[in-house]
Amino acid sequence: MRRFVVLMALLCVCDGVQFGQLCSGNPTNTRRGSDPKGQGHYGARRNGRTHQGLDIVCSDGSVVYAPFDVTLQGSLIVYNDPQQEKAAINKGINLRGEGLCFKLFYVQPDQTSGTVRKGQRIGVMLPMQSVYPGITSHVHVQMCDRTDPTKYF
Repeated sequence: MRRFVVLMALLCVCDGVQFGQLCSGNPTNTRRGSDPKGQGHYGARRNGRTHQGLDIVCSDGSVVYAPFDVTLQGSLIVYNDPQQEKAAINKGINLRGEGLCFKLFYVQPDQTSGTVRKGQRIGVMLPMQSVYPGITSHVHVQMCDRTDPTKYF
């Protein structure tokens, strides 16, 4: 009797996914490089910790868009800061779409549930300069499992 071995490759539905424009004024999702406050790439060192997201340039007050069709999964609080020194930028949103679960930090969401189509407004960039003068204002993109989001940009 012959035995056949069947090998199957499991493909993530997220293979080949690319984020569309996140922020008005930045159609190519330019990443934050080095500035006086640090670097915006995944894995950058931050005061003894590792940056677990990717920073996409976004001017304070700019419109933030859905990068593809997404389901909004609630708001989030970015910092556990009892003195509220960072209250002006302490908001974000959880999203799912294209097989990905991710978070956007420093965004005031227009709504926190429902679905939004690619390119539709999901919120506004919060005033980062009021908290970190001189930083390159940005939306922080973090995968729910804290893996590197760079391949999606």
